[in-house]
Amino acid sequence: MPDLALFDFDGTITTRETMPGFMHRAVPGWRLACGGLLLAPWVLGYRRGRVSGVAVRAAIVRFGFAGVPLTQLQAHGEAFAAEVLPAELRPQAMARIRWHQRQGDTVVVVSGGLDVYLAPWCRAQGLALICSTLEHRHGRLTGRYLGAQCVGEEKAHQVRARYELAAYERVYAYGDTHEDLPLLGLAHHRFYRGQELRADA
Repeated sequence: MPDLALFDFDGTITTRETMPGFMHRAVPGWRLACGGLLLAPWVLGYRRGRVSGVAVRAAIVRFGFAGVPLTQLQAHGEAFAAEVLPAELRPQAMARIRWHQRQGDTVVVVSGGLDVYLAPWCRAQGLALICSTLEHRHGRLTGRYLGAQCVGEEKAHQVRARYELAAYERVYAYGDTHEDLPLLGLAHHRFYRGQELRADA
């Protein structure tokens, strides 16, 4: 019976966070400059633990993408997935993904990253995807997320909504930060920063 393998993306499959790189590629220079100044207090608050990552990401998305044509951002996402992400991948993580695929397992990327670049990358790799999605109306982005950001407890919630965990003999999960712990909590075999956690950890 095939197993289920759940992979965080940023820092687990990749060597670093990918959203900042995508923002610099997709957001016009004037928006980046203005946003850097206006959002600096939010970023500082986040680094000091006074502002949540969810709030900071929502503010960055609002300033960076409000009013942008959806087709324009999708084109940036396709290019980012093809041209930038390959150099950011951890060979060990990709080897583990291929191992699961050879076993016939269902392999799912579960990420707070954006669908515009994760979807084309996952399609090319033959992987399923659960991630944060940007809201759009009449062909333009609203500057808001569509639903909740796929981070923390929301990762586990969305996996449960999509997959019947009891149908799998074994569930594997891979993550690298405290925000991934709810995802790891779904699994029989939990890997944190490349190391398998004990059953009682």
